[in-house]
Amino acid sequence: MQMNTGQLRKNFLIQAIIQDNSIQLTYSHYDRMIIGGAKPVNKILQLPNHDELKAEYFLERREIGIINVGAKGVVTADGKKFELEKLDCLYLGKGTKKVSFASANKNEPAVFYLLSAPAHHKYTSRLMKKEKASPVNLGESSTSNKRTIYKYIHPDGIKSCQLVMGLTVLDPGSVWNSVPPHTHTRRMEVYFYFDVPETQRVFHFMGKPQETRHIVIANHEAVISPPWSVHYGCGTSNYGFIWGMAGENQVFSDMDQEPVKNLK
Repeated sequence: MQMNTGQLRKNFLIQAIIQDNSIQLTYSHYDRMIIGGAKPVNKILQLPNHDELKAEYFLERREIGIINVGAKGVVTADGKKFELEKLDCLYLGKGTKKVSFASANKNEPAVFYLLSAPAHHKYTSRLMKKEKASPVNLGESSTSNKRTIYKYIHPDGIKSCQLVMGLTVLDPGSVWNSVPPHTHTRRMEVYFYFDVPETQRVFHFMGKPQETRHIVIANHEAVISPPWSVHYGCGTSNYGFIWGMAGENQVFSDMDQEPVKNLK
């Protein structure tokens, strides 16, 4: 990897995802993933359709995962309303024509993170509450990576065509995520960091295991991890992050781990 800091940030970091009364979308050519955010404050936001998709509506040939990282909100899909508390996840399948986002209270707005992948089959739209996401506790305080993983969209949870999605929350005093580092050359991945205090930052590492680089990331920013790259990070405080993947398969354990001692 020959990129300097500015080039890394330009090519892999997505900023300004969350803006008041706006839907922001970024198209990545890695597995045609679309990364976005919606923050309805005092208006209802409609999921737009862009000419570049060459589709009659956004989800004509796509599926989408939506996770709320703010206060209570409502997503309406083809007339059906779904209420999302913080860290709840909604999956909308291919063929959903109209999607809108609203906050239950304009003084405490919802913050929706969006991840969309191409789909060739229609799966049932489904809401999963955080408590139903089979949380798994991993890591140790002694290694500063005690954390809880919530899996939402995966073969044993919400069924999808190719999208895999979940989140990780680090305990107070823990700062390392995704250790031991790994790659999965059959899938790309996106990390969206949330609950990062305003004065703190996360150092997200990427690159080949023997030639790593880092990007400094603030709250509500996302980073694209190519299939050839490791993806792990360390924060100046604890935080949470949403992980999402698309590619050749949906097997969560399909990863090639790299021992920490081998990193350079």
